[in-house]
Amino acid sequence: MITGKQRAYLKGLAQTKKASLQFGKNGLTETFISQVETNLKSEELVKIHVLKSALIDLRELYAELEEKIEGLEFVQAIGSKLTIYKKAKKPKIIL
Repeated sequence: MITGKQRAYLKGLAQTKKASLQFGKNGLTETFISQVETNLKSEELVKIHVLKSALIDLRELYAELEEKIEGLEFVQAIGSKLTIYKKAKKPKIIL
């Protein structure tokens, strides 16, 4: 569990970051989940762009990802962008 100050720090880092994944009408597939996990392992902080064609909203997407990926932390949801964080075994981001 991250604190409010840590979340604020992560929001600052995410501000200049571009979305590395897109979520659309195909839904939450195993391929998408594995892409999220791969990005989290390499970057720790991942921004996902949820397309208008997606059948679920940002909060529902996060809830489903949280069930599938252990240790996932919500950072922010703004507009069509969802930002998530997971601490790596060898962290690049020091909180």
